[in-house]
Amino acid sequence: MSEPPWWAASRPPDPPRPRTFDEALAALASAASAEELFGPSTASDAAARRYRRLARLLHPDTAPPGRRAEATAACAALNRLRGTQHGYCNGTLTTRRHVYEVGAQVAAGDIASLRAARSRPRAGNGPASDAVLKTPYTPADNDLMEREAHALAWLARHGEPRFRSYVPTLLESFTHVDPADPAGVPRRVNALLRLDGFLTLAELRAAFPEGLDPRDTAWIWRRLLVALGHAHRTRVRHGAVLPEHVLIHPAEHGLVLVDWCYAGTGAPAAAPALVERHRDRYPPEVAARRPVTEATDIHLASSCIAELMGDQAPRPMRSFLAGCMLPAEPRRPHDAWRLLAELDQLLERLYGPRTFRPLRLPAA
Repeated sequence: MSEPPWWAASRPPDPPRPRTFDEALAALASAASAEELFGPSTASDAAARRYRRLARLLHPDTAPPGRRAEATAACAALNRLRGTQHGYCNGTLTTRRHVYEVGAQVAAGDIASLRAARSRPRAGNGPASDAVLKTPYTPADNDLMEREAHALAWLARHGEPRFRSYVPTLLESFTHVDPADPAGVPRRVNALLRLDGFLTLAELRAAFPEGLDPRDTAWIWRRLLVALGHAHRTRVRHGAVLPEHVLIHPAEHGLVLVDWCYAGTGAPAAAPALVERHRDRYPPEVAARRPVTEATDIHLASSCIAELMGDQAPRPMRSFLAGCMLPAEPRRPHDAWRLLAELDQLLERLYGPRTFRPLRLPAA
């Protein structure tokens, strides 16, 4: 029997084609890389077809009974893996206002990936800056990207300048068609100034498995209420104050509330979506499709703080947080600034006058 030709011997086999929810789940779990799951990145048409088939099989709306949460988590993992392979926004990208030299992916969220970029004005005047390009995995989430762009532009226009560091800086928002996408559907891209030296509350909680000292948590709690008070004063509600969306700078005691894709501006309305893997963290009005209010944000923020401290929180703090997380939305606090004043009184009773306390992370 003759040897196969060199091109046949070296060509990697196509991944098996999943036909059921469980087969798609197994394929996702066993894949060590995007190429292993979708096929070679150079075969863009085949990789796109493979992705669409997996996404269809794993979609929460078509999941077997009782497995919606499992499907939602699988879809998020699928999209993150696809984001590492997708050729979207590689190289140089030019918009009406900026030229971006696009680098590697720096983060993968639930609906979008973030790539590092060096931005300079297209007109040639003005300094260059470090940025990130936030790109949805699927064009179906363009509306959420537009929500974020609108909220950030609104806050920049109507918010108090002294509080603008509490939210990301939007450079611009634009649509772009990935040349490697066979469907050729435009995606909404949000260009943001890059934040360095920050970590999420989820990462901070992992660094302190026994819970963070309440005296260290205090400044994070206060700054989170300032971020919310700043937004609420302009009639913007964040809608998804979750541990991954709160960034802190340990050395400088800075805080930035990110991911405004679920934000509402103007009159309160139902949330456009929720982060499914955090469904149990949301207050009842979100899943019930009732309006998201300032009290919704305060509930979610309080949940983050309670989780961060864990069992370290003294009883008065636990009681304070419980009042912020009551199931009935009308019974919760709605004014973040008033809540901040009440928190300051509690902190002074517990720990005395405020002093700067360095946050020291455990050695790696």
